[in-house]
Amino acid sequence: MKIFQKTDIGMVRKMNQDACQAGEFPDGMAWAVVCDGMGGAASGDVASTTAVRIISERIHASYREGMQANSIRSLLFSAIEAANAVVYEMSCSNPAFEGMGTTVVAAVVRDSAVYVAHAGDSRAYRITGENIFQLTRDHSMVQAMVDRGQITASEAKDHPRKNIITRALGVDKNILIDFCEEPFEPGDTLLICTDGLTNTVDDLDILRTLHEQSADVSEQLIRLANAHGGQDNITVVAISN
Repeated sequence: MKIFQKTDIGMVRKMNQDACQAGEFPDGMAWAVVCDGMGGAASGDVASTTAVRIISERIHASYREGMQANSIRSLLFSAIEAANAVVYEMSCSNPAFEGMGTTVVAAVVRDSAVYVAHAGDSRAYRITGENIFQLTRDHSMVQAMVDRGQITASEAKDHPRKNIITRALGVDKNILIDFCEEPFEPGDTLLICTDGLTNTVDDLDILRTLHEQSADVSEQLIRLANAHGGQDNITVVAISN
């Protein structure tokens, strides 16, 4: 596996509230987690970095060679739930952290399959050949409006309320997590990113960049997002088979 990861403050924001981590075990299992924090002052940064740390630690502590799909799903869920409990407790016990939270995408790649758990509007994509498939579905107000037929997907891209999410880690005692399992064949790439990328770079440009670049694709995609204005923090993790 080739793993690239990078987070960037962008061109406008004064603080980077994104966080990420990725790695690979000796048996070839690759994993990644990406979070996009929200909250005033430094609290979004605290939420995202705390969540990434706890999820990463739980994956390292609980992963065992030969785990089946149901066990991997349980691993991802328990890791996210543990992070949710800690961030929520921090937000309740410290007025400086009140209202903080973070999106989360956590993924495992192993044995020709990718397993993804998420909450919020950070995304996971599978890139295979000449195609790009979004594996996650945004938990956002505008996505709900699209689902109800109130606006089109094109209108959602520029909607003034596109940054309002309907699920996040750390904002409630419990967290509702979506999960998917998809094939992952030789030559495929798993891309996990925050909306700092997807709000400025469309799917076709992402696909073209991955095909054109043989070096660090996370660096190249962040450069592209910044060239388009860099209005938000940008985080990209790419795992190629």
